Amino acid sequence: MTFMQLIDCRTNRFDEMNRLMDTWVEQTKGKRTATHNVIGKDRSDGSHFVEIVEFPSYEEAMRNSNLPETDRIFQEMVALCDETPTFTDLDVVRDEQLYADTVRRFFEALATKGELPPLNDLLVEDFHDHDPANPQDAIGMDAVRREAEMWRAGFDFSFTVEDQFAQGDRVCTRWTWNATHKGDFLGIAATGKKVSMSGTTIHRCTADGKLAEGWWQFDRLGLMGQLGALEGLEQ
Repeated sequence: MTFMQLIDCRTNRFDEMNRLMDTWVEQTKGKRTATHNVIGKDRSDGSHFVEIVEFPSYEEAMRNSNLPETDRIFQEMVALCDETPTFTDLDVVRDEQLYADTVRRFFEALATKGELPPLNDLLVEDFHDHDPANPQDAIGMDAVRREAEMWRAGFDFSFTVEDQFAQGDRVCTRWTWNATHKGDFLGIAATGKKVSMSGTTIHRCTADGKLAEGWWQFDRLGLMGQLGALEGLEQ
């Protein structure tokens, strides 16, 4: 179970504390077990700081605490505080990656059977789609829907999310696309063939959780080969 520790402290020497943390990071390379670290400053009290440290488990957090470098740095950190820091240990019982969830729902919407659902709750109105296979980017909700409908007219398909990573306002998704060629696609009549592609998409999200921009990389050439469109071109 993911474990988080909240460290609440007051100090007027944060710059020194920050340099101390840099020293700890350098000294514990290859040893520390923390996976994520965030320090927040109280907007109403410039001497009040809260540090949130994430670990894969409580056991890993304890292993991190037992490092000699951690103990030494902690003693120096306490000396920089105006009062003794307080610690709160938390087992994570709910963890929602909201941006990542929006991206997953977008892939699900594209593959929905029947009519393409409205995308207003997922995309901003001037969404900008970058696809290197297209001569022009699709900009705006209408352009995105036309691009989606082209694929939906040619294939019955689904996406499988293989990996997904979120950082800041970006979500990177590695996906597999499996489809049946049911209709005309770029001038290629329906073949009934089962086809697949793998690809990666990076989305930029807005503060309200919608998708504002997307960058696609996928093997369209491989898809055309599966459809037989490259036959006769090979020597």
